[in-house]
Formats: sequence, structure tokens, C-alpha cells
Amino acid sequence: SRVELPTTFDFAGTVVDTERFLDVTDTAALLVLRDGAVVHEQYRLTGDRGVQWISWSVAKSFVSALVGIAVSQGHIRSIDEPISAYVQVEPGSAYDGVSIKDVLQMSSGARWHEDYSDRTSDVARLGAAMAPGGSLDRFVATAVPESPAGTVCQYNSTDTQALGSLLVNATGRSITDYMQEHLYEPLGMESDGYWLLDATGREMAFGGVNLTARDFAKLGELYRRGGEWNGRQVVPADWVTASIV
Repeated sequence: SRVELPTTFDFAGTVVDTERFLDVTDTAALLVLRDGAVVHEQYRLTGDRGVQWISWSVAKSFVSALVGIAVSQGHIRSIDEPISAYVQVEPGSAYDGVSIKDVLQMSSGARWHEDYSDRTSDVARLGAAMAPGGSLDRFVATAVPESPAGTVCQYNSTDTQALGSLLVNATGRSITDYMQEHLYEPLGMESDGYWLLDATGREMAFGGVNLTARDFAKLGELYRRGGEWNGRQVVPADWVTASIV
């Protein structure tokens, strides 16, 4: 049954007006699920049930799920292996000899400066890799090490892009193709989706998947269910547990 949002909510000791909050945050799509059923759905601004929204870093969760599936299928032998056993990198660069597990946990030690005002920052260089003539795989292959792997946990979009390269090389398939078979179809996604690509055709793994709000919600529901969907274990249960604890 449909539920209405509360008119106000408490945040950090302050009562916040819900409608005003949705206005000032430019919220365009809002879904509430209860036990897997949509009980509240509203669209604002340019929103609509059929609109495909860019994920930005929500894509990282899709990539993590796909890596877990690839491990369960034997495409990746062990996450204790170095990612450089699958991905070509320059000797001495950030991902040379670093375990897949450290990359999954964003403790690769790769440098990551997310300063959008600095044209020489890592995030600016990553954006340039998406431009004509750029290459996300090349960006990963030349990433700069900053600290020993496994010593510092730092949010790093390059880590997820490295996992995207891992998926492609381990499975021999594009991220789009692998996701279509092992997530999109099993979850019964309702609408078409797509990944942003660089000039070489590589997916922008760190943030470039585009889906409708309802289809994004299905990944959250999948994890609430421990990776199971309609009697099928889509993502291994132990992978789900390790991903969220």
C-alpha cells in the first residue's frame, strides 16, 4: 500500500521540513521500498519513471557485485592475487603487485586528489581520460603510488576503474555485456540502461552507469536480500556480507 512521507524529520537535532528539503536538494526522483515493494514514488523537476539517471559513484556498487560474481564463476581465481596479474600496468605504478582485495577495499595506495578546481589533480586527469583521445585503461596503468598497499583506506575512483579493467580482462567481455547477463536480466530490470564509454569503448566504471530510479532500487533490494533474487543467488551471500560490514 502507498505511504506518504512525513511532513518533517529530525536531523542533527533540527526539525527539517520534508518538502523544503526536497526542493533545496533539487531531488528529481524518490522511491521508498518496503519488503521489496515500492510504497512511495515521486518525480520532480525533470524526473519521470522512464528517465535514465547517471549513477555517479553508485556505479561502484554495481562493479563490486560484478567482481563478486566473476570470482564465484572462477574468472578471478582469488582476490588475494595481484590485480596486475589481469590488468596491464606500468612497472612501479600504483597497481603493480597490489592485491585485488586492497583495490576492492580502496586501500590500494594509489594517489587520489579529488580537487575539482585543480586541473592537474587526479580527478581532473581522470576526466581528461574520458575526453576524445583519452583512455581509462591507460589512466589506470599509469596511476601514481602514494602509500603502501593495505595501509591507508582512501576513497579513490581510480580503484573502481581498475576493477572495471579487471572485469573485462578476467571475463573476456565488456562490463556492459557481463552485467546484462549476470545482473540486468536476473533482476528483471524494467528499462534499457547504458554505460558511458571512453574513446576506446571502455566503460566509465567508477560512475557512468545510467538507469531508471526503479532499476537502481533493485540493486539495493538485492543486497537487502543477501544477494538472492526469486530463489536464485545472483551475488554470493558471503560477498554481500563482506561488502557491507
